[in-house]
Amino acid sequence: MIQGDIRERYLSVPGGNVWLMTVNPEKSRPPLWVLHGGPGVPHDYLEPLEELADERPVIFYDQLGCGNSEKPLDEALWVLPRFVEELDALLKHTQKGPFHILGQSWGSMLAIEYVLTKKPKDALSLVFSGAVASTSRFVTDLKRYVCELPEPMRRCIEESERNQIFGADYQEALLAFYQRHVCRMDPWPVCLLRSINKIGSPYATMWGPSEFTQTGNLRDFERVERLREIAIPTLLTCGRYDESTPETNAFYQAHLPGSELVIFDETSHNHHLEKKKEYLETVRGFLRRHE
Repeated sequence: MIQGDIRERYLSVPGGNVWLMTVNPEKSRPPLWVLHGGPGVPHDYLEPLEELADERPVIFYDQLGCGNSEKPLDEALWVLPRFVEELDALLKHTQKGPFHILGQSWGSMLAIEYVLTKKPKDALSLVFSGAVASTSRFVTDLKRYVCELPEPMRRCIEESERNQIFGADYQEALLAFYQRHVCRMDPWPVCLLRSINKIGSPYATMWGPSEFTQTGNLRDFERVERLREIAIPTLLTCGRYDESTPETNAFYQAHLPGSELVIFDETSHNHHLEKKKEYLETVRGFLRRHE
């Protein structure tokens, strides 16, 4: 963890109060806002991004329903438009002047929707790590990965999904999948385990029981054809074995005029952990070029 000035507070957003942390708020460069994944997987696993605060403020927050933020029981809150309003409220509360946004996994979906609906004039750049701009394409890629698992695991996953019974064998197969495509480090970093242990209820409501079982209200999220409306400089990053595959990221890049794509070899969805130094250098350079 980087040494510096860390300021934490709670802010009111539609539905409750969320926890927000700014690392080195007095730094002079435009801040980087970090949108975590899930939905409902709190910010902890993105801890390496704190190192970027040696030259700019880095702002983390736990979205409502997970981590250090309030956890209301009303499932009606777990919809994309409310999360957009949440981010908009935080920016209006705290942000003066230009800024950057980095969205990881579901955070990229949130960033895309925020930019398309709110059209922020002060957003200097976007970074999408393990991007999802199409739920159908994401699920198709994951099902292809499932087919590449050992036969007993593949059969277990398919039968469990068909019968909607998720027992110990299913959990074992799920872990094997995650070790290939979510994080290939052994053991998993402590910051990632902290996030997993604090997953909130938005995940099941908005996504489903697992990464490749999509039953939630994000099932109709399809924004590829609207990506060309985004004129903000954009960097796409992914791992070679990422759930958000290199082929899919190249497909997104083709719809994002002037965007950049960087693929990190021997890594997966959490490539910011697996190749931390290279990832941070890539993001740092991109941010500097667009301010």
